Amino acid sequence: MPETRTRPTALAIWLVVAGVIGWWAAFSLTVEKFHLLENPSAALGCDFNVLVQCAANLDAWQGSVFGFPNPLLGVTGWVAPVVVGMALLAGARFSRWFWALFTLGMAFAFGFVCWLIGQSIFVIGTLCPWCMVTWVVTIPSFYAVLLHAIRIGAIPLPRPVRRGADALIGWLPLLAVLSYVAIAVMAQLRLDVLGMLF
Repeated sequence: MPETRTRPTALAIWLVVAGVIGWWAAFSLTVEKFHLLENPSAALGCDFNVLVQCAANLDAWQGSVFGFPNPLLGVTGWVAPVVVGMALLAGARFSRWFWALFTLGMAFAFGFVCWLIGQSIFVIGTLCPWCMVTWVVTIPSFYAVLLHAIRIGAIPLPRPVRRGADALIGWLPLLAVLSYVAIAVMAQLRLDVLGMLF
């Protein structure tokens, strides 16, 4: 695999950083959920106003899609990027099948987050702070892992596509920012965020 002879150090560092941030957000939201279960009328630390709050998201059915609080998925799931990132920094070299499966896992996380973004903005009508932290790290993490998997051939695509993915890696911060802008525009159009905050 000549494409992987150079260790993806930047990707490894990002996976560790994003994993730690994502895990902390999920853990904090889990603690808030436990607090809410103990005292349903309590004001949560992440409840700032009618628009920016956690309680509405945690109480909605969308907050427990699989029968348990969504943050538990994050508490378990964010361990994987941390482990993969640390392993890469330690010199591990993963096979293509591993990168394909890891990309599949990140794709599930990305798809689930996109669905939750839509539910939060268009159905529940709130912006959960800890959820938004999760969005911020999940989106670029998916892009980074997907582009890396394509460029090393873990996802079997034609060579021009692989070269394109290799070139797009350098534009990853811009891709993430554009995604954040799209979310912000949707939130503004639907919820009038600026009008609520000022």
